[in-house]
Amino acid sequence: QVQVEESGGGLVQPGGSLTLSCAVSGSINTIYTMGWYRQGPGELRQMVAIISRAGNINYSNSAKGRFTISRDNAKNTINLQMNSLKSEDTDIYYCNALVVVSGNTKGDTYWGQGTQVTVSS
Repeated sequence: QVQVEESGGGLVQPGGSLTLSCAVSGSINTIYTMGWYRQGPGELRQMVAIISRAGNINYSNSAKGRFTISRDNAKNTINLQMNSLKSEDTDIYYCNALVVVSGNTKGDTYWGQGTQVTVSS
C-alpha cells in the first residue's frame, strides 16, 4: 500500500557532496515524521536527520553543519544534501516515513530499501 523509494547514493571523494532523495507513494492519508537513517555491517540503524510535517528538524551530531534535510509535503518527498563528506559517512542510508494509510487512523513506519553511500578516494 505504501512504497518508499530512495535514490541518489553513489561513490564520492572525501570533501565532496551528494544529495539523497526519497519519495513516498501509495494510499496515503498523512505523512508525519520523515527522515534518513544509516546502517553499517553489524551495526544498529542510526538516525541521521529527521523532519516533521511542520518542518521541525533534528540532526545527529555528525550531520550537524554538513547535512541539510528538506521536505516537500505536496510531493511526499524529502532530500538530504550532504556536504563535506568524510570516509566515515560511508554506509547504507535508509529513508523512513511515519504514514497514516487512507482509511486508517493509526500511523505505521515504512522503510525504503536503502541506498549505498561510499566516500573514498
